[in-house]
Amino acid sequence: MTVTIEKLDNNEVKLNIEIEPSITSWEYDKACKKLAQRVNVPGFRQGKAPKPIIEKYVGIAALQREVLQSLLPTIFESAITENNFDIVNTPNVESYEFADDKTLKVVAKLELKPEVNLCEYKGIEVNVEEFKSENDVVDKELKILQDRFATLNDITDRKTLNTDIVNIDFNGYVDGEEIKGGSAKGYILDLAHSNFIPGFAEQLVDKPIGEEFKINVKFPDEYHDEKLKGKDAEFNIKINSIKEKVLPELNDDLAKRVNPKFTTLEALKEDIQKYVDNNAKLENNKRTAEKIFDYLFEKIDINIQDSMINREIQALMGEFKQRVNMQGGDFDKMLEKEGHQKVYDQLKEEAVKRIKTSLIIGKIAQTEKISVTTEDVQAKIGDLARIYRTTAENIIAEIRKNTNLLHSINQQVITEKVTKMLVDNAKVNYTNKE
Repeated sequence: MTVTIEKLDNNEVKLNIEIEPSITSWEYDKACKKLAQRVNVPGFRQGKAPKPIIEKYVGIAALQREVLQSLLPTIFESAITENNFDIVNTPNVESYEFADDKTLKVVAKLELKPEVNLCEYKGIEVNVEEFKSENDVVDKELKILQDRFATLNDITDRKTLNTDIVNIDFNGYVDGEEIKGGSAKGYILDLAHSNFIPGFAEQLVDKPIGEEFKINVKFPDEYHDEKLKGKDAEFNIKINSIKEKVLPELNDDLAKRVNPKFTTLEALKEDIQKYVDNNAKLENNKRTAEKIFDYLFEKIDINIQDSMINREIQALMGEFKQRVNMQGGDFDKMLEKEGHQKVYDQLKEEAVKRIKTSLIIGKIAQTEKISVTTEDVQAKIGDLARIYRTTAENIIAEIRKNTNLLHSINQQVITEKVTKMLVDNAKVNYTNKE
């Protein structure tokens, strides 16, 4: 067996493979026996039909494909390993030919990852606009906690205030027709934190229990439902009940209600401050990393082949379509409105950035011998379980079903490790925005 390698343009390699008859004949006979076990040939017991009958019954082409599927994976793996090829995807068989003497000739192409010639990546000096938490952020967090642990008292002797929580019935109409999904009975609405159409909650203030009335609102121009964008609407409203929110006092008792580990209000404040400081550090690290990669993008020129970019664009297009559909939009109409070329150009820019980032991170990880340990994977699985509010066992079960998920986890870990190394070694000049 011989394999000759021909380097092509656009990060491609051609493999010319020739396999001698002694190997192909043995594999061909093995394929006949294998397929004989799968088919029922009239007049013969399962697996007992002779080779000429199997050839006639399943076809020589099918047997030859079976030979290819048996031989090529090992040949490809050997060629890739021996030549230290870093491939982008699975090899593509362009042609194959079985000669009369059973010699097999195969032509295949490998698409390689673009070569990355790194610049100096340690000690990069960057100017970063520093993120600072607001001075009253702890007080704001305490107010949120007060709101969360508030009690609700029934109100019967006054009209609604803009801080109340009301139980309402409502029906909405546009152009005299009832809005689909625009009605409800016994709906609980927090007037101070409403996510309804602008102006809806405000018109429910200063209303008594039992009153039925109409309000008029206008749907936003950017509303997700095309039929309702910018439309004037009328709602029939009835106030069923009013509840007043009573905030607890800021004291040690509230701290204990938040978490028994906090024995005093001061301990709770310290924990909030620690959380706030950590978030600020994470944000500044994120901003630093962005500046570092901007620098690397500018300094490192990578010849990325069109096929690689197009695949990434298709992946981004799929993600984009999923987001639009989840938000209730129509992807095809959005594409038509924005313009196919404009969307394509935007996605192409993002695709090139993603690919370049991945290649640079991969090369730095290889240079620095940064790898993924079992402990890294276990920690990441734990993080995912907390994010998706499930168990590590469920995440592991999903990995067993889809091995691409494990690859994704490994990539996340490598990216985080490389990014941390770059940030830790950078020279950061923090600036404050005036």
